[in-house]
Amino acid sequence: MNAQALRDRHDVLLLDLDGTVYAGPHAIPGARDALVVEGGPRLFYVTNNASRSPAEVAAHLNELGFPATESEVVTSSQSAARLVAERVPAGAPVLVVGTEALADEVRVVGLRPVRSFDDAPVAVVQGHSPDTDWRILAEATLAIRAGAHWVASNVDTTLPTERGLCLGNGSMVAALRTATGREPDVAGKPARPLMDDAVRRSAARSPLVVGDRIDTDIAGANAAGLDSLLVLSGVTSPVDLLRAPVAERPTYVSFTLSALSQAPADLTIAPHPDVTAIVDGPTLTVKASPSVDEETVLRAALAAAWSDPDVVEVRGVALLGRAE
Repeated sequence: MNAQALRDRHDVLLLDLDGTVYAGPHAIPGARDALVVEGGPRLFYVTNNASRSPAEVAAHLNELGFPATESEVVTSSQSAARLVAERVPAGAPVLVVGTEALADEVRVVGLRPVRSFDDAPVAVVQGHSPDTDWRILAEATLAIRAGAHWVASNVDTTLPTERGLCLGNGSMVAALRTATGREPDVAGKPARPLMDDAVRRSAARSPLVVGDRIDTDIAGANAAGLDSLLVLSGVTSPVDLLRAPVAERPTYVSFTLSALSQAPADLTIAPHPDVTAIVDGPTLTVKASPSVDEETVLRAALAAAWSDPDVVEVRGVALLGRAE
């Protein structure tokens, strides 16, 4: 193993799942070889998806060839339940909008999950479930309007599936926000609680956050002051990166997880002597030698674009290929 590899700088990888490790029922090509390395950093799996229990997530990972135990899976449902428990008395009724896996996490922290406003809930905890419908949202609306404390596991507006992007928990949260005029406390990325829980549970000294979304994984890493690697295997595109605000800019960028075997200096967003990037108002014109690989061109283009907030388009060399 290369002594200068990125993985060697970190004792724990805090890995996103959907779009980073797997896509639906299938592993991302090359992910196992990149992550399952003898003597490499420990792997912890950190997910905003609150629909499955840690045991279910670990079982899925094991089926795909990734080593994982229940204790190495950190979910937004766990962090959401913790946030609720810090605000309400032990044994209090909490209205659950989500799966039984979320309800189980509410029980773990000593609270009583309920599904009706008639049970006088003092809090509402909301996570993704494909079965969420008007009835449970109506119960939550009544509870929140009556003063119940509201915690959302995450506010991802979309959820990656094997069929494409579908509405995520954040879209359901938006419905309750509209109906109540209230804002929830948020447990999952990009908010800090989930990342803080992952660092604490892994006892990491120098963790690296690895994910595919700048608005959750990378923004969450930045909020917690952690280094991050963005892989372009999921939701985020090069154009998204080009326009990324400061809070959503990663430390390193790569197309795949194979970047973990590369030197960190080769993965940073920086100019390159064989790539010319000229900013003229809102336009960034990029020219590169044919011998320069596409990832290097992308990083040099990003370095130029991020140096000027007015850049909105790129010309000359496409961010995912050669000449346009």
